[in-house]
Amino acid sequence: MESDWKKFSAMIPFWRERYLAELNARIGRRLTDPQKTETERFWDAEKQIQKEAKTLHRCLDDISRSKMWLRLMEMRAAGMLQREDLADFSAELQKQVFDDLPGNG
Repeated sequence: MESDWKKFSAMIPFWRERYLAELNARIGRRLTDPQKTETERFWDAEKQIQKEAKTLHRCLDDISRSKMWLRLMEMRAAGMLQREDLADFSAELQKQVFDDLPGNG
């Protein structure tokens, strides 16, 4: 579990930046949507930013060893984390995050 924690801690910045790159591209598309007025673009983007800010706080605030599994689950649910992102983690952690889900049994 200690090696999983070290890997997790090291990967947080990468996962965050990858997610934000995708998010910023989506927001950019909202800001340039030719079907909407400037006002609609602004408020649509603001609404998405507020929603995503909550997701980021839920996934990335209070990163601690004791909450690692919870944060991984939050990140998976938000689409910030893919199965292949945990390829170097322990088989047990991979199973807990991606296989031990309701409806997967």
